[in-house]
Amino acid sequence: MEKTQQQARQEILNLVADYCEKYHLQKKKPYEPGDRIPYASRVYDAHEMVNLVDSALEFWLTSGRYTEEFERKLSEYLGVRYCSLVNSGSSANLNAFMALTSPLLGDRQVRRGDEVITVAAGFPTTVAPVIQYGAVPVFVDVTIPQYNIDAAQLEAAYSEKTKAVMIAHTLGNPFDLKAVKEFCGRHGLWLIEDNCDALGSRYMLDGTERFTGTVGDIGTSSFYPPHHMTMGEGGAVYTDNPLLHKIIRSFRDWGRDCSCPSGRDNTCNHRFDRQYGELPVGYDHKYVYSHFGYNLKATDLQAAIGCAQLEKFPGFVERRRHNFDRLRGALSDLADSLILPEPCPGSRPSWFGFLITCRQGVDRNRVVQYMEGKGIQTRMLFAGNLTRHPCFDQMRAQGNGYRVVGDLQVADRIMRDTFWVGVYPGMTDAMVDTMAQVIHEAVQGNG
Repeated sequence: MEKTQQQARQEILNLVADYCEKYHLQKKKPYEPGDRIPYASRVYDAHEMVNLVDSALEFWLTSGRYTEEFERKLSEYLGVRYCSLVNSGSSANLNAFMALTSPLLGDRQVRRGDEVITVAAGFPTTVAPVIQYGAVPVFVDVTIPQYNIDAAQLEAAYSEKTKAVMIAHTLGNPFDLKAVKEFCGRHGLWLIEDNCDALGSRYMLDGTERFTGTVGDIGTSSFYPPHHMTMGEGGAVYTDNPLLHKIIRSFRDWGRDCSCPSGRDNTCNHRFDRQYGELPVGYDHKYVYSHFGYNLKATDLQAAIGCAQLEKFPGFVERRRHNFDRLRGALSDLADSLILPEPCPGSRPSWFGFLITCRQGVDRNRVVQYMEGKGIQTRMLFAGNLTRHPCFDQMRAQGNGYRVVGDLQVADRIMRDTFWVGVYPGMTDAMVDTMAQVIHEAVQGNG
């Protein structure tokens, strides 16, 4: 008897699950002392691989049913109305910022020459869209041991040209959302939360615990493999504002005015009966453009993996917290040599990493090189001080194009003295304990 398509498909998926179990999971060697400990790694099982192949068998490839499922489920998890899947966290930041440049926002539109407050100690793609558009980033310093914006400098950063604040929650540790939100409200500013390193973090605001990324006007996430969950490449932009959502979708989808989902035409029943701009009446709405946009969409293959990861995600967050707390406890006796990270008051971080700043007399480079030599992977706090990087040389030569508040001395210290190690959910207690032991050895032999 000939198999039905559904039977053949299920047989393939069963084989995929068996393959994953036998050739991916069973062959994964348990950690042993001396093994390399990465700062991050994928955590997955057969569900992700089955979803991926299931999507491939449909061969829709571009955004489809898995994309819609992922957007719906991430919205439900975060408690926001709208979510748009994109192809990376960097694209999410681009999409979020460009939404603020839409003429549909009237007087609140960010225009070239307007200022956007941010921090120097972070990842460049939080700032790159601002510079690339022609707005002016205003760099504020951060604090140690929280590594987030120094909210006391916000008023000094403000000018009549300020239109927005765009900053990240550093390695899962929420910034002072209460102070930043009040500042934005006082001056009528947009707030974009770069939530790429903090998905699952929570913050108590006005007696209610909120997820980071949902307090400001727009939040962004990244699903690159080291992040809190993965779909290989991928990102998301989310908001509660229906107008911003419309604009975000437009910039993501070539700048088009039409909001019909991919593969479904004329869902509004007005495809050929309206007039836009100087176009003739009845011009196909699918080819009407209200913005100079991009194609930032992800594929359904990526979304399929993301749907499986979302089911595991709450457990990922708890394991990250467990690993962070275990490592911090194990390093507490080194407080005279190392500054250990502290959560923002009123927050429950979903830690991306464990930040360490070396005190005077402890050489960061020697500590890091010792650890790397022992197989413990380390990372810098991204740019350290972004304004010190070669990409700013040309800006300075042309008369800047950015503004700095104060001397950024803390960002400079982070650039010299700070590094971090991972706490990803695949990390076992034995791995955490080994990291702590090696850090002790590195510090004690650093004199």
